[in-house]
Amino acid sequence: MFKNLVITCFFGVLAITLGAFGAHALKEILTIDQLQSFETAVRYQMYHVVVLLFLNTYAGFSIKQKKVISYLFFAGIIFFSGSIYLIQLTFVTAKSIWFITPLGGLFFIIGWVLMMAIFLKKINKKEKIG
Repeated sequence: MFKNLVITCFFGVLAITLGAFGAHALKEILTIDQLQSFETAVRYQMYHVVVLLFLNTYAGFSIKQKKVISYLFFAGIIFFSGSIYLIQLTFVTAKSIWFITPLGGLFFIIGWVLMMAIFLKKINKKEKIG
């Protein structure tokens, strides 16, 4: 669990650093569309950092559930946000790695659906008891 929190904090630091870099250094280099894409990557990364902090400190999830959802969100950050950073900051084109960004989005979606399923299971369990 603490390993997941360390990785989460690393992604948080990275999101803040890249966000500041984008806001200051890239506004003169990237087009408005490219900068918006870069900002989307930073935003999605930070959203999932916040959720990862909740996930890994909430006692209602088992250690296994925390690991699975964390790894899905870590993969989502790497594939979704990472591919956008790569496209905007290097000569890699979206055409050459077109499948990576949606794959990251899919990891995010699966993580959210799994978390929702866990909450629904808890609700059903409480309704049966009480």
